[in-house]
Amino acid sequence: MWRYRLVRFIITLVQRLLCRLEVVGRENIPAAGPYILVVNHLSTADIAFPFIAFPVQRWRFFAGEKWAGHPIWGPLMAWLGVIFIDRNAVDRRALREALAAVQEGAVFGLAPEGTRSKVGAMQPGKDGAAFLAAQSGAPIVPAGISGSDTLFANARRFRRSHITLRIGRPFTLPELGRRPRGRDLSAYTCLLMTHVAALTEPRHRGVYAGTPALRALLAGEDPWPHCPAPAGDAEPAAHE
Repeated sequence: MWRYRLVRFIITLVQRLLCRLEVVGRENIPAAGPYILVVNHLSTADIAFPFIAFPVQRWRFFAGEKWAGHPIWGPLMAWLGVIFIDRNAVDRRALREALAAVQEGAVFGLAPEGTRSKVGAMQPGKDGAAFLAAQSGAPIVPAGISGSDTLFANARRFRRSHITLRIGRPFTLPELGRRPRGRDLSAYTCLLMTHVAALTEPRHRGVYAGTPALRALLAGEDPWPHCPAPAGDAEPAAHE
């Protein structure tokens, strides 16, 4: 664990120079893995905030293959357990490695959007997180990051940003009464992203703002019946 402690110490020093980090919901963090942390993605710095806020533990992450060849970040990411993934295709090798890590008890962190939003708001999620959760049965911990989209712009003006990380209650995917199929993943992804969107500031909710699932969740209701049914299944059978 010493490598995580060392990197966390360095990242915390940099964070305190650049921003004030407010963490809400630490009581929702499970005592130990395995679990899957899903967050939105507004800045290249987003990976740092869970690293600071969560306990020191064995982490695994996804990162785009472009970082593997970076002379500094590539080796550092690999040292910390990052799995490099092809963002432009279904990377089965990376998914198998991630699934094995979760099944071995690791905490796996990823942003289902797959890449940083360039508009400061959530984009449609991809199905990788839903796949890992469906195949492993691991709990999902949703978290929403707000304010990191202006971090570097403020830093260039010598202004400290205020960034909030809200951590939600863990949950598991609903039972379908059968083995999940590939077409079920879109509904699961909707559910994951709805939980994340509810934890961000309204301006960051993007394509999930105002959806029936998000309205239900914010009203204290179950969002699952409002997630799109998988193609080929009769409504509402996929949600029972």
